[in-house]
Amino acid sequence: MRALVFRGPMQLAWEDVPTPEIVDPRDALVRPLAVARCDLDPAIALGLYPMPAPFVVGHEMVGEVVAVGDQAGPWRPGDRVIVPFQLSCGRCDACRRGHTNACELVAPGTAFGLGPHGDVDLGGALADLVRVPWADVMLIGLPDGLDPVVAAGIPDNVSDGYRCVAGPLAERPGAPVLVAGGLAPSVGLYAAMCAIALGSERVVYVDDDDTRLRLAEAIGAEAIDATGRWHEVDRHLGTRFPVTVDANVLDHGRDLALRAVAPCGTCTSVSGGAQRTSSLPLQQMYLKGVRYEIGRVHAMATAGPVLDLVTSRAIDPGRIITRTASFDEAVDAMVDPGPKVVFVNDRT
Repeated sequence: MRALVFRGPMQLAWEDVPTPEIVDPRDALVRPLAVARCDLDPAIALGLYPMPAPFVVGHEMVGEVVAVGDQAGPWRPGDRVIVPFQLSCGRCDACRRGHTNACELVAPGTAFGLGPHGDVDLGGALADLVRVPWADVMLIGLPDGLDPVVAAGIPDNVSDGYRCVAGPLAERPGAPVLVAGGLAPSVGLYAAMCAIALGSERVVYVDDDDTRLRLAEAIGAEAIDATGRWHEVDRHLGTRFPVTVDANVLDHGRDLALRAVAPCGTCTSVSGGAQRTSSLPLQQMYLKGVRYEIGRVHAMATAGPVLDLVTSRAIDPGRIITRTASFDEAVDAMVDPGPKVVFVNDRT
């Protein structure tokens, strides 16, 4: 079969690779229908986020079941499904607690489209076919009438934006939210979108990119251009925010999110930053009582409530999509400057 293989910075190409097969009774084979570009994918493609090569890329996936093992749950060929990007068994203590990014039965980081971890390489979604282990718990049915293109980001980036604000807003209903947008472009916009849907009384989105600022304003956020003034923009906001989100990734965005958070508030970072180590103003955070949360989304546990928001039309992930491209256009579209690209499988 064909798959899009990453072999190094700016080395993406469609190649012939072995076709996956059912090897366990809980397996399913899924044909990707729509694959959303994760915010991390362009950085990998450009070499800005080093990853051992080679591997098949793509991990935000909606697909069609092609074949199933004897213990793959209720799924049948022809079913359309959402596939959370991290592998989780659904049965270990971590999975039962909702910590599905830390399944105890696989190596940390085991996921589709991000290369092998431990002895497991799941392949990637930009391919003709994907084997999904533990399909009885790993697959989520795509509701009738929901466009696969709109749903494609739910397995990761939409859920990541949701988790940045859902917990803090459950503790502080209606609290104002500030999002520092940037190098996690769609996650920041989804965080703003979810904050509005969850009842935040004021959602401020700060960025230095015109396209993202326009999108933030279009979904109902207060958009503020921080070009040349990241170090001082918080002085003009008139308040501190009980909930802040760092989707900027660079130091100036993280620092803004930490400065803008209110005493005893929560700042969530969607990334470990652009470098292996970063400096945090821990003494100031201590005196302020800041709760700083950092870590990967629990994709399987979070996708359900996010899907509920989508099907109830409280949020529309499609409003963030700036380009739809065919699989054949994926090499070029992987580094498209827009915040969200979705690849559509038009191959038969």
